[in-house]
Amino acid sequence: MTTTDPTAPTASSSSAVSVFLVFLRLGLTSFGGPVAHLAYFRDAFVVRRRWVTEAAYADLVALCQFLPGPASSQVGMALGLQRAGLLGLLAAWCGFTLPSAVLLVAFALLVSGTPDLADAGWLLGLQAAAAAVVAQAVLGMARSLAPDARRATIAAAVTIVVLLAPGPAAQVAVIAACGLVGALWLRGVVQPAGDDTGDGIVVRLPRWVAPTAFVAFGAVLVAAPVAAAAGTGLVRSAGLFAQAGALVFGGGHVVLPLLESQTVATDLVGHADFLAGYGAAQAVPGPLFTFAAYLGAVSDGGAGGIVGAAVALVAVFLPAALLVVAALPSWHTLRRLPWARRVLAGVNAGVVGLLAAALWDPVLTEGVRSPVALALAVAAFVALTRWSAPPWAVVIGAGLLGAVVL
Repeated sequence: MTTTDPTAPTASSSSAVSVFLVFLRLGLTSFGGPVAHLAYFRDAFVVRRRWVTEAAYADLVALCQFLPGPASSQVGMALGLQRAGLLGLLAAWCGFTLPSAVLLVAFALLVSGTPDLADAGWLLGLQAAAAAVVAQAVLGMARSLAPDARRATIAAAVTIVVLLAPGPAAQVAVIAACGLVGALWLRGVVQPAGDDTGDGIVVRLPRWVAPTAFVAFGAVLVAAPVAAAAGTGLVRSAGLFAQAGALVFGGGHVVLPLLESQTVATDLVGHADFLAGYGAAQAVPGPLFTFAAYLGAVSDGGAGGIVGAAVALVAVFLPAALLVVAALPSWHTLRRLPWARRVLAGVNAGVVGLLAAALWDPVLTEGVRSPVALALAVAAFVALTRWSAPPWAVVIGAGLLGAVVL
């Protein structure tokens, strides 16, 4: 990144390339949806590479839970931004996103009819591996983020509430409540911040970058509905997908109903094509938001093909990227305030509860649907936790075994 600000990071092309290669590997192997992606990221960047500490990673996850857009992709963008500046953000997004986007666009160009992948054995094997990865993440994060009775209580309460009242609105509400409870109830439990600045995500950008990104996000919020309503072709497609990316909280499967209303209900994509793409999206690694690339490729109205896929993909992720750039530079300063640390501690405990609830539904209830699948998930969990097998190898092995036994 070229800048005259002495506080800005020097993002060399070599560091951005290294970020791209790490995230490309994750983009090729990260099956299981956003919850599993956060587990893969934790293993890659906290446990093995130590780019960030456990606490810093948890704070980053907490921030992205509050922002609209795909939470796991935003965490990846933020890690890339912290490592190599704006080039690093772009490299992380490209590496993590392009593999699944390319696969889905290829499927869109080749598909005929509506293939049924729901009962494919290799896909069920991947889902069993994802359950093991999420279970490992829940245990690891619980040890670090809910180590005492009060934070463990917060985590358990979140799990109960989310299981009894599922939905994105409930998740946002309970996370906000965790922040309030943390501020009021964790005084004396959470230690004040020391002088070390290495325990958080530190991003130094020119001062004009974050405000500009925030203004640009506001412009997207205003322009997207206008383009969707009055535009044609690629302009209309960009407006529809940008609207979806700017308004959905939680990411993952939460975006599917909104994408359906933005594409099927507007006659941009046929219902059968939508269902076919949804089935394919379950079978590829990486973020589920790349489903937008498939929809852009099969869309009607002069906005299809590879160009339509590229426009849809950029449009659906653009609001998320702008929010990361706008919010992250000030996050490190804010988190060091005493009351903010208590809020973050409460939110972090709540994130553990969210992960625990997600481990049950949908990871176990939808991904482990037979005794054989459960046995495969248990074997994968032991391989991860006791034999220290790399997650990508466990995922591939589970997929191969699933093709044979499921």
